[in-house]
Amino acid sequence: MPVGFLTDEQAEAYGTFTEVPTRPELERFFFLDDDDRDLIALRRTDAHRLGMAVQICTVRYVGRFLGEDPLAVPWEAVEYLAGQLGIADASCVKRYAERRSTVYEHADEIQRRFKYRDFADRKWGREFRSFLYGRAWTHAEGPVALFNHAVTWLRKNRVLLPGVSVLARQVSEARTAAERRLYDAVARATYRADAVLAPALAELLVVPEGRRVSELERLRTPPVKSTGTAMVRAMERVEEISAFALGRVNLSRVPVNRLSALARYGQLSKAQTIERAPEPRRTALLTAVVRQLEAQAVDEALDLFAVLMANRLISPARRASDRERLAMLPQLEKAARILAKASKILTEELDLVAEHEADLDVAALWAAVEEAVPRTAVAGAVATVEALVPEDDGSAEAAMREKLALRYNTVRPFLSLLGESDALDAAPAGRRILKAVRRLPALSRRRVKDRPLLPREVDAELVPAMWKRAVFSNAKLPQGAVDRDAYVVCVLEQLHRALNRRDVFAAPSNRWADPRARLLDGPRWEAMRADVLAGLSLTEDADEHLAQLVRGLDAAWRQMVDRLQEAGADAKVEIVVPEGGGRARLSVDKLGAVGEPESLTWLKATTEAMLPRIDLPDLLFEVHSWTGFLDAFGHVSERCTRMEGLLVSLVALLVAESCNIGLTPVIDPENKALTRSRLSHVDQNYLRADTIFSELGMHSYGFDRWTCSAA
Repeated sequence: MPVGFLTDEQAEAYGTFTEVPTRPELERFFFLDDDDRDLIALRRTDAHRLGMAVQICTVRYVGRFLGEDPLAVPWEAVEYLAGQLGIADASCVKRYAERRSTVYEHADEIQRRFKYRDFADRKWGREFRSFLYGRAWTHAEGPVALFNHAVTWLRKNRVLLPGVSVLARQVSEARTAAERRLYDAVARATYRADAVLAPALAELLVVPEGRRVSELERLRTPPVKSTGTAMVRAMERVEEISAFALGRVNLSRVPVNRLSALARYGQLSKAQTIERAPEPRRTALLTAVVRQLEAQAVDEALDLFAVLMANRLISPARRASDRERLAMLPQLEKAARILAKASKILTEELDLVAEHEADLDVAALWAAVEEAVPRTAVAGAVATVEALVPEDDGSAEAAMREKLALRYNTVRPFLSLLGESDALDAAPAGRRILKAVRRLPALSRRRVKDRPLLPREVDAELVPAMWKRAVFSNAKLPQGAVDRDAYVVCVLEQLHRALNRRDVFAAPSNRWADPRARLLDGPRWEAMRADVLAGLSLTEDADEHLAQLVRGLDAAWRQMVDRLQEAGADAKVEIVVPEGGGRARLSVDKLGAVGEPESLTWLKATTEAMLPRIDLPDLLFEVHSWTGFLDAFGHVSERCTRMEGLLVSLVALLVAESCNIGLTPVIDPENKALTRSRLSHVDQNYLRADTIFSELGMHSYGFDRWTCSAA
């Protein structure tokens, strides 16, 4: 029978041999040392000696004695032990369990000799509960993962594994206590920050009159276009969510991953599901969701800003600059040919004068040039080259920046919102850039035709050499005036680069945040130190533990370098270590693609021709029979379900969603699995983004091929 969150197979595999131990496992767990042999030597018969060896290695490998069936061990392990004991006939072990009391007497003797402890012993129970509750609180992992960590801890500390239901119950209790603690902590912090904050968050679940979705669903919708107007809406969305000021809710004692998991659960849940949740769970969910939504809105706004800079500003400006340079090419070629002829004649005449040591006759020199190229043509060619090829370096980049300045109208709509946003912050290297960004709203509102911008009103040190011509030398403006449009776009380009370097960052944010802010230090680390160390089963100082890991990693790198050098793999693989220390990196030569042989192409074509034409629901059931992908659609609460006809409901919803036909065509009141209420329940609790991407995406290749054939 299944035990809570464990499947039948997982429960049956608990504390047993599920497969034949590998050779390394045999050498590690089934090797008999002197202490083992001393205890085994006290037995008189080969059956008892081999049987006790099996029990010693069984408890060492699986963590408990097999009790009623001590010989339920792979025969390869029995033969490996018999070889060490010099027993020729390993089948004699079958007589070991004839006297049942002998098996239990030997188990008690092994337990005392090797100091295995009973699970019911209270002396170590507090230590185990501290680990289990600490792990459940600090790690956002599922019940099966926590169960496996508990088994590992028990085996490591030589505690005999209890019954599967006993341990599963303790894991469930630990997770329930951690969830209750999480809800209480978040809800309490919300009410402590502001008594009216929780009711204000609850209003997000209400569907306004005349609307079809709640305010929470509306705020969840990200921008879908990459335009200046969409950027304005994205920044307005950030301001609307930031108005709740959830930064004042002190959640420093709540693990970040637990809070993220709670927010992810709320993000994937529909508004009706959150509304039906009891207190304090509903308040905790709303706080976590809106807090995460604020960071998500900031990320999406900055993602849109990066797309605008790359696709709507820089790329079009570069293309326009390249087109102009290509258009100039014929003029430059003509001027170059004229100057080449003149230069050749001048060089030849000057060489003759130098060879005969004669005086230079300028008139004769010009006469020789004019025989090949008119003097006016030479002057025109020089003027063309001077006009089209400036003396300063980076002329192509400077020309591109002049084109980029013309894109000012694309960024003008959101300058005020961007410059006045409280979401941006800066490290020391980015404070100057952020200060310039803060002044952009005032510049965007200024009428430069009436009052031109002067150099002292801008930060000239932020203007790189490639921008100076566009910013300070616009011929259409009065002498000494600054091109406002070019300066604004220049500052935005510097902001774009600073964001990528994280010299300027956002808070709250996930993708554009300051990486250093995620490190636990000072009071935050001290507040969570005990739970973190207990969850990791660490008793030593954290700094010393990290130092040991660094030394081990360094030794592994050096060993890998030595092995690669011995194997002569320097042509393909290289370990690059910077001079003076620093982070080493693995350099691998680019590998060429391997072409498809004709036989593979023929096989693909033949296989596709053989694929049958079937209905889409039948296709989904067929793919499920191969891959089991429908099993990935678990309940949102991670509880194990035994709902009858769940697979039928899931297939109906997948067909309705993928074909965009709604629920009406797949509803069948006569079929319990296809009623509207059942489909609505499954849609709210099972069909979520994470379940679709986690498993369905893994089989997309085969699924798409069958879908195309069925279509």
